Amino acid sequence: MFHRRRMQLISITGALLTLMMLVAAQMVNVPSAHAAASVTPDQFKGVNWADPRDNFANDAVVPSGLSTADNYPTTYAKASAIIHGFAVNLHSNTVRLPINPYTVNGPFWHSYTGAIKAATDQGFKVILSYWEGTGAYQDGKIDNLTAFWKMWKTVTDRYHSNKLVYFEPMNEPHGYSESDWANIVAQWIGTYHSVSIDHLFVSGAGYNDHVNTICTDSRFTGAFFSLHNYGFWNPTQASYDAWINDFKSRIGSCASRTVVDEWGAPMTTGWDYNGPINNNAYIAYVQAGTDLMRSWHMGSVYWPGLRNGDSYSMETLNGSGTNLTLTNNNASGVSRLDHSYGL
Repeated sequence: MFHRRRMQLISITGALLTLMMLVAAQMVNVPSAHAAASVTPDQFKGVNWADPRDNFANDAVVPSGLSTADNYPTTYAKASAIIHGFAVNLHSNTVRLPINPYTVNGPFWHSYTGAIKAATDQGFKVILSYWEGTGAYQDGKIDNLTAFWKMWKTVTDRYHSNKLVYFEPMNEPHGYSESDWANIVAQWIGTYHSVSIDHLFVSGAGYNDHVNTICTDSRFTGAFFSLHNYGFWNPTQASYDAWINDFKSRIGSCASRTVVDEWGAPMTTGWDYNGPINNNAYIAYVQAGTDLMRSWHMGSVYWPGLRNGDSYSMETLNGSGTNLTLTNNNASGVSRLDHSYGL
């Protein structure tokens, strides 16, 4: 009897100790298992895969190497080869893909989902971003609100439960004031309740060119913010320190939630992005930007990993049919991309 009571006391004492440890953990904000598994910005190590026309299109947007004439299996096979190239050549784990209403609301959507599936099957995170049209429609505003909301309903209905798919309501919303753009994003969140806030990419205002104001909006707590920055925006700025300050001014205190999902420079000029700057604004820009992304643990998604005819493209597409391969255009560019990834 004494032995049994002693064992009962030990059991009760153990339970109390466990409870006390749990309470103490909560008091010091020890991360839960769920929190520990959450994605941080620096886990987005990626590239854009773009239409040769630059994703601004008044018909279906088609990433280089794909075709609206291809069925689902062919699109899946082509995309599998290209995603594999991104993984092997560039050590990427993320791809940013364009969508528009012509793509999603039209006949190409069934095939295009094969590209998304090819990416997620290889463990890639996929950022789906809306691009407006071209010509008179290219004003930094949503072209057709009815078609826009229909497009996103189709996309979110299909992918809201896929933990590898992320949603960026609009690329470069420069036609809106900051407050108007923030209200559109808030409306998007209110419309698509099934999408977890931690799978949302909120574009910075203007040309995604700064996130330091929109990231203070409490309606977007838990979301990621997407920043764009390019050397050609200031092609005479050849100072490394000046570019560091340029990036910092666009980010503010928001680095812990920011993914630079467009940055890029010429990759077909033979420039050595690891070498001396020698008054070259693009080398200064690339070295500063990649150093900052690495040291501030931000996400990095280069523009573009692949876009046929684009001198900024990190890769060249080779082969035909579904027998496709990628080759690097600039070894130092790949090295700086890896550096931005923290590799």
